[in-house]
This record gives sequence, structure tokens and C-alpha cells, in this order.
Amino acid sequence: MEVAGLQQSAAAASEIRNACPACGTGENEFFMNRNDCDLYKCTSCRTIYMFPFLDTGAAEDLYADSYENATTGYFAKVDKKLRRSRARVRRLQRYTSSGRFLDVGCNGGFVVEAATEAGFDAHGLDIDPVSIAYARQHYPENSFFLGVVERYVDNNPGKFDLIYSSEVIEHVGNVKSFVKSIAELMAPGGVLYLTTPDISHWRTPRDLTKWDAFGPPAHCTYFNPPSLIALLEEVGLTIVYRYLAFKPGIKIIARKPK
Repeated sequence: MEVAGLQQSAAAASEIRNACPACGTGENEFFMNRNDCDLYKCTSCRTIYMFPFLDTGAAEDLYADSYENATTGYFAKVDKKLRRSRARVRRLQRYTSSGRFLDVGCNGGFVVEAATEAGFDAHGLDIDPVSIAYARQHYPENSFFLGVVERYVDNNPGKFDLIYSSEVIEHVGNVKSFVKSIAELMAPGGVLYLTTPDISHWRTPRDLTKWDAFGPPAHCTYFNPPSLIALLEEVGLTIVYRYLAFKPGIKIIARKPK
């Protein structure tokens, strides 16, 4: 895949302003070039981001069969993945114990299955067709959607009491559209659990090329806690809890007002 070609496709023929995807300002400084991708730092909110971003079609091509026909990575040690997923769902039930559940970026459907076991009406979506095929084959009692969250909103699936999205937003170019769509899918009083790498964490390597969370174009937006919180608040969500992170990551519970 030619990354430069994908970037050019994203820019299209019209002029695109190099604005921060988190706060929207055009105040930035060049940060570095990595894997033929230009990265910038917003001088306002300190988010680091790739510009130009991949368009939706190019992103879907990039993530198609990300796990080599479901034989590597997150599909390894399924029993362990399910145990971990069950523990996460149990912790989230402190905030909402039942109702409709959605995993945005569900991969092989492990968290969706754990939510079903916990009594939720569970659904998942992902842009990787191999992941969705695996989820549908192994967990057929659940509902899975192939596509981005914006398309899912257009399909009018109803509102959700608990939305889970772990290590997904850093892959997204248009993060405002992403979180706005999630907020639209949340029921009044609904809860969002969102995680992403933290570029400002004290354990993030100074040499970012040695950080396993750093890798454009797959990871294209790198938040710090204030910039992510501001983005969520901009779409009307209230921060309920931020987990203490010993590794370079942000874990947030947010709620939609009733």
C-alpha cells in the first residue's frame, strides 16, 4: 500500500486546512515525518496528529484483514481474551448494569460476547471484514455491523446504555465526527468507556519510534488527557471518572446527561 498515495487521496482536489482534529485550531508546528506521513503538534491543546488524514475508503483498505485472516494478534489465546473481557464488563456494570451495549471497534467480538453473558443486548461494529466475519461465525447470537460508526448512526439502530471503545480513536482522522456519532448513539444517562494512548504520559518514550503505540498511518491522532476530555465535553458528554494509568494510556468514563 502506498501511504503517500492514500494521503493524496484524502486531500482530494480541494484545499484542506491543516487544523487540529481535537480542538480545531490551525495553530500548529511540524513535529516529524514517519512512514512517509507528516505529523504536527497543535500549539493550543498539544495533540499530535497526522495530516493529511486518510479518507474513509483508504482507512478501510488499511485495516482490512489486519490480523492475517484472524490468525494473529488479538485473536490469539481466545480464552484469555474472553476472561479479560468479562472482567472489564463487570467493572463497567458499576455505572450501568443492563440495557443495550455497543462495542465501537469490536474486533473479533470478545467484549460483545462478554456483555451478552452479563445480560446486555450486545452489538458490535468494526471496519475490518475479517474481524466481523470471525465475530459472526463464533458469536452468532450477537449483532455485528461492518463499517464506521457514522454509517452505523445512519442505519438508525437505536440508543445504547453502555458504549465501549478501546484503543480505536487514535486510528481515526475525523475524531470530532467519531465522538459526535458515539454521543448520538448514547441514550440519555448512557455511559461511554473510552481508551487511547497518552502521548503526554511520563512513561511515554522520548524517542517515539520506540513506543509501541506510535505508528502512523495506522495511529494518526495522539491525545493528552486534557485534549481528549475537552473533545468529549464539546459533544455534550460529562466526565465521570478517569482511571489512574501506570502505562501510557488514557481511560475515561463519560456520561450523556439525562
